[in-house]
Amino acid sequence: MPSIDQDRVAIITGGGTGVGAAAAAALNQKGWKTVICGRRLEPLQAVSDVLNDRNMAVVADVSVPSAVDELFTETIESFGRVDLLFNNAGIGAPPVPVEDLPVETWKQVVDTNLTASWLCARAAFRQMKLQSPTGGRIINNGSVSAQTPRPFSSPYTATKHAITGLTKALSLEGRSFGITVGQIDIGNAATPLTAQMSKGVLQPNGDTMAEATMNVEDVGEAVAFMAELPPDANILQMTIMANEMPFVGRG
Repeated sequence: MPSIDQDRVAIITGGGTGVGAAAAAALNQKGWKTVICGRRLEPLQAVSDVLNDRNMAVVADVSVPSAVDELFTETIESFGRVDLLFNNAGIGAPPVPVEDLPVETWKQVVDTNLTASWLCARAAFRQMKLQSPTGGRIINNGSVSAQTPRPFSSPYTATKHAITGLTKALSLEGRSFGITVGQIDIGNAATPLTAQMSKGVLQPNGDTMAEATMNVEDVGEAVAFMAELPPDANILQMTIMANEMPFVGRG
């Protein structure tokens, strides 16, 4: 992996909003070249416009294998290498009883949260083995749902638990090639997608209760901290959460 004074290149999926945008900003400020990707150009462009010129926005649906290949091809053509992949793209499903959840919704969550992460990691492994110097780092967004579920969340929870298995398997596989793989489990970062938290969300006991949130910029800094570890060190799994959220002991 390049030293601190060399160009370092990061790909951030789900980079147009929330955690992805915060991670892109934190890495960009630390001198990384950042490739932010997502399904919609407008939010990507809005993020790109506030970063320095060492960034690129790519519209891509990373649940589609050919789109992932194109994302990595564009990155290599523009910046020459990939030192970091932040697998951050993800979606949820409506909080309904499992028997009321359409099969198609289940498949969409699995494709976006799990298959896309595997596809991007697969492409990153291929590139990180070929480039010189070899190696790099992958950080998977596990969410605290990788540890503890919310009510009526079987698709999201299942994919996030699977991310933990994927992280461990890839961490083992990457050792011989200087590829480190870790996971960040994020709880209640304040983003447009979590605005409902401060108004009230369903609890396991059936009550609806407002929950504390944290500044999403702090999550971006945590991702950057993991990214900037030396190649011989790895945070296999980090939990960053709003201190007062009902996570420890939830349920």
